[in-house]
Formats: sequence, structure tokens, C-alpha cells
Amino acid sequence: MICTSIQNLGLDAIFPLLESGAVEMAEIRLDRCPLTEKEIVELFSRTDIPLIATCRENEAPKAEKRLLAAINAGAWAADLEVDFPEPAARRLVKACRESGVYVIRSWHDYEATPPLLDLRKKASECRSKGADIVKIVTTATSPKDPETIKALYESVAPLVALCMGGYGHESRLECLRWGAPFTYAASAEGEETAPGQWPSVEMAAKIYPAGSLLKNPGAVVIPSSKSFAQRAILSAALCDGTSRLSGYSPCGDSEAAIALAKALGAEIERNDDVLEIKGIAAVPGTGTPEEVFVGESGLLTRLTIPLLSVLSSEKVRVSGEKTLLGRPLADAHDIMAAFGVRLYPENPAPRKNDCLLPLSVQGPVIPGRATVTGRGGSQLISGLLGALPLCNGKTILRVEEPKSIPYMFITIDVLKRFGIKISSEMEGGEAFVGDKDWNDCSALTFRIPGGQRYSPASFRIEGDWSSAAPYLVAGAIFGEATVEGLDSSSLQADISIIDILTDAGASISQFDAESGHESAPIHVCRAPLSAFEADMNHCPDLFPLTAVLASFCAGESRLFGVERLRHKETDRADAIVSMLTAMGVKVRVEEDLMVVEGETLVRRLMTGHLLKGGSFSSRGDHRMVMALKVASLGAASPVEIDDEKCVSKSYPEFISDWDHFIGKS
Repeated sequence: MICTSIQNLGLDAIFPLLESGAVEMAEIRLDRCPLTEKEIVELFSRTDIPLIATCRENEAPKAEKRLLAAINAGAWAADLEVDFPEPAARRLVKACRESGVYVIRSWHDYEATPPLLDLRKKASECRSKGADIVKIVTTATSPKDPETIKALYESVAPLVALCMGGYGHESRLECLRWGAPFTYAASAEGEETAPGQWPSVEMAAKIYPAGSLLKNPGAVVIPSSKSFAQRAILSAALCDGTSRLSGYSPCGDSEAAIALAKALGAEIERNDDVLEIKGIAAVPGTGTPEEVFVGESGLLTRLTIPLLSVLSSEKVRVSGEKTLLGRPLADAHDIMAAFGVRLYPENPAPRKNDCLLPLSVQGPVIPGRATVTGRGGSQLISGLLGALPLCNGKTILRVEEPKSIPYMFITIDVLKRFGIKISSEMEGGEAFVGDKDWNDCSALTFRIPGGQRYSPASFRIEGDWSSAAPYLVAGAIFGEATVEGLDSSSLQADISIIDILTDAGASISQFDAESGHESAPIHVCRAPLSAFEADMNHCPDLFPLTAVLASFCAGESRLFGVERLRHKETDRADAIVSMLTAMGVKVRVEEDLMVVEGETLVRRLMTGHLLKGGSFSSRGDHRMVMALKVASLGAASPVEIDDEKCVSKSYPEFISDWDHFIGKS
């Protein structure tokens, strides 16, 4: 990326420059810009563009004060000379760590370029003094000096190293090819902060081909969450009375839930985005059809099986279509048997305790105390949480090795709106609801009073974070993106995309967030992206997009949770590896870990290592279509996808919304 060095400007001139669209990243020279501390705070808190706070004042107390104001206000990074006075430097590094701000430790030689060994020692000194990014700038006195700087990249990373002076002019551009996450350029001719600096406009013309970046795409309104919608539709169908669900946007899975609710006897009217659902006043033994159809929805299947076994003691056949027929219901036999329910699959599954559709389910459910495994996912557990409250006795359900934990709490949240009470505990008894650090949980216990009845509810279905993820990832890599209709306090597991993007280095903000508007628009824009680690066990739908993101992050990213991908709409792990390999990305799987070797977009542009285009198969998986669409923005030739229509399963308008987002239509 190009970091535009800004000097000699006041606040009233800096903001228009940042908002002009010509600046993707900026260094604010606090020692040269006439800014008060109040103006520093305003500047660094109001813009989404990554800003580096630099202050080369000789007077340490004054420099520390100005840098600290920028750090606390939201700087992307703070640049400290390696010989910045101690202990002020330690205090500033500590402040950066506490605020999530990158630390750049710099060393400059204004007379020459020392030997490579000396440069390595300086880089080590920068690292020992807290550098997240090492910055080495020397003066080139001969054509050979930039080659010495180039060699430094072989042993130091992340590194921004370049040369000043006439001989160093090209090194300011070439350093991006060598591996620098960003380089420095002047805001305009005559505003160079060092000899040999390029004007940013001239440098951008050298790096970015026309159309390689997303420039001010309009805000995307995200459709409703099908996870929330399906849970809410079924819950409303069980009520004694009429519920009103607003914000509904149709997709294949949610429409299947509506059809199922009608089959159970619910009456449903739709007016624009509002569903009015008159329920069946469900109690044990209410009765069901002899057969129900769940479309291609794995969630709907697992929500339905326990419910059918409460509503009827007779055999009920459950059928589906397309990829669902080949996707095993993990551990379904043992989980349902723990409550006296038997499953009769018509075809054998690969594993003994799994089963495939079509199958018949026969209750009744016997409430009580049971321990089941959660290693196969949360969806059947969610089905039990919805069905067991109707039983005449109380239940204590212990789930060992739980996966996709947030989705269980989405279920509890939806059920609560319909008057259903369920309490939950972690292993050891600590309250767990609302805690989003799911990875340390080894077991969950749910206490479910019996004899409960569903009461009508009215609320808005929240937007879908998994549908927002393609735009957010694309914005972080290729420019910027704004999405609307999301709840920033959501329990949806796929809200984790914000944490993943943040860990990768993207710049993210929420408009009006300080005013308490949890559904205010969310904005992401480019910043230097670097390798990250992510545990995807609780958000497997994000895995394909996260793998594409990793392809544009410098270094090796490590993504955990591969085994959760084996029985999605396809073997998603194999699909991801095949996609990235065909595109020229180095990727490997080590048991439950996927390692993706990435390069930044700028380096790919500089070296010609853009992704390879060609013909690709979505394998009927909507998440793979979304990942391929994002990857195509960084491909050297068109990416053709054999089946894009499968996105209708979760987001029917995705293709048209995407084309509008990238300016294609």
C-alpha cells in the first residue's frame, strides 16, 4: 500500500485530502503539522483510513504527549525512532499494546547505507524495543545500495526498508515487490518529507491497474439471517396465537421452514417483509403429517426431528433434496436415543451412529437427565432445546465437546422471545450466556423446565453476518465496503468475521456506534494485511472466505476447524484446497489445521502473482460461490463458476447485489 506522508497542513486541509479518495493510508507528521492535541484526537478518531502517527521532535515530553494523544484516539500505528528516549518509549509501546495499535520502530541513516550485517543488527535492535514493524531507511550513494536493502528482506519481516536520495528513488516502489507491507509517498510535488520520495498519485499509477480497487461502492443492505428466521418461524408455528416477524427476506432454507410450518398446521400471511404466523398451540401429542419435507436445509432437518417426536408418537417420515441427501446427520442415533427416540434411515450412512435422509422418526420424547456429544455440531442440540420445553417433565441436558456454541445461544435467544425459559452453565457452573470466548468450553449444561407453552411474539429478524462477510472481506482486501442491517451485539457465530479481519490488520468502524446504535452501518477499508490465526470450529460457514482473505495476507495464516467442513453442502475442506491450489495459492492441511501462504494485493500486483482465473466448480455450495466471487477480484483472468444458482439457498439476491457492489451493473 501507499502511505502518504502529510506535513505542513492543518486539520481543515488534512480532512479534505483524506476524503478525496486519493489516499489509502497516511503518515501524519505530528512534528510538522500545526495541530493542537484536541485536533490530533479529532483527526485520529474520525477517519477510517489507517493513520500512522509520527513525531520526530527532539523534545521527548512534547513528542510523547502528541503521540499518546494519537494512540489513544485510534491511530493504526505509532512510529518511534529506535533511539527515542527511554522510558518514554516504553510508555508509548505499552500504550500501543493496550490500544491495539501497531508499533513501528525506525532507524534512519541520512549519509550512507551501512553493510548488510550492520543493518541486520539495527533491525534486531528495533525488534527488541517492541517493533511490530521494523523500518530501516538509509541514503543510497551508489546503485548498489538498494541491493543491500533488498537483501535485508530475506531475514527480517515485517519490514519497511528503502533508500533516500536519487539512487534510492526506485527502491521506494520496488520495496513493495521485496515484501514491504507499505511504502511512503509525498502528498504532492514539493511536499516530500525525504529526498527521492515519489508523489503518491504518480506511485499509484505505477502500482494499480484501472479497476483493481473498489472505489466508494455503495452500502449493501444485508438480508435477514436464515438461522434466526428458521428458528423464529418454527417457534411462531408452535404458539397459541399470532406472531409478527418483520425484516424477513426469502431464501431457499427459510422458505422451506415456512412450508414446514404450514404442513404442521400453522397459518402464514406475508406482507412485504412481514410474516404473520398463527400457531397450532403445540402440546405433546398435537399430531403431525405422515411425512414432512425440509428442502435442502440441514438446520431445518435437525430442528424438526426432535419436534416431530414430541408432537407425535407415530412414525413420521422426513425427506429432503439435493446435497442434503448426502450429508450425514452426525451422531444423530445416539443423541435422539438418549431421549427414547428412534430413527429409521432408508439408506446407510458412512459412520454407524450417523444417518442420512430420508428417514423416519418415532417418539415420544422422554424428558430427564441426559449427556450427549456436541462434536458433530449444534443443530440437533438446538432442535432438542426447542422441543424439550413442551414435554411434561423437566430435562437436564449436558453437551460434551460442544461445537458451534453461539448457535445454541441463538436458539435460546429466539426461544426466550416466545416465552420459553432455559438456563445454561459451563462446565464448573459459571454462567455462560453472552460470553463470546467459546473456545475454552469443554461442556455445557442446559436446564429445561417442562410443561412450557410457546407464546406469540413480535420482533424484527436481524441481518445475516455470513451474508455480509463477502463484502467485508472484499473491502478489506480491495478497497472498502459498507454494510447495513446488522446487529453488532449479535450472538451469530459469523460476527467473528470482524475479529478475523481485525486480527489480519483491516480497518473497521461502525458509524454512529458511539451513539449506541447497534445496527448502525459497518465500514471496512484496506490496511496492510498480515498473516493471522483463527479457530473456525464455531463458524465453519466463514471458512472459505477466510481462506481467500488469508491468500492476500503476508505470511502463513493458520485456520483451525477443518474437520467441521467435511460434511457441509460438499466436502468444503477439499473444495477450498482445490480452489486455492488451482488459483496458485500454496495451501496445506495438517489434520484439523489449514495453512494458507499469502501475499498482499500490492505485492501480487507488483510481482504479477495475481490469482489464476479459469473454470471452477462451486460443488453446489453457496459459501464456495461467495468465496470465488471475492477471489475473482484478485485474479489475472476471469473466474467462471459452473453453478451460481445454489446461492439461493441462503441469499437469492447475492449475484445481483454483488455485481452492483463491484460496479458491474
